[in-house]
Amino acid sequence: MEIVADASAFLAVVLNESDRDWVIHKTTGKSVASPEILPYEIGNALIAVKRKGRLNDREILRAFDLSQRIAVRLVSVKIHDAMKTALRFNIYAYDAYYLQCCIENKLPLISLDERMCGIAENLGIKVVE
Repeated sequence: MEIVADASAFLAVVLNESDRDWVIHKTTGKSVASPEILPYEIGNALIAVKRKGRLNDREILRAFDLSQRIAVRLVSVKIHDAMKTALRFNIYAYDAYYLQCCIENKLPLISLDERMCGIAENLGIKVVE
């Protein structure tokens, strides 16, 4: 089975956050897919973590390198369709790309973003619980 994981799931694992074990448990034995923007979003989020003073430069780069070692199939999505979803639900385009990935590939979503999970369910996307 394959599932779509968003950046929040990857960040929970590489930053050893409280949901880390849950994400690992729910993805063990499954293939993971994400939109092609995943590494860029992870990089951006890690810089935000640095700006908040949570990690130093070396720790940020280590976390990014760890994120790149997680097996994931990066896929392209129909950006125009994702933008329609972003506009419809007033969400960031980045979030809509994950939803579009689920729609196009008929895959469930794993995310720590409760709002995105709610929108996914509204769109008929199965959410990993």
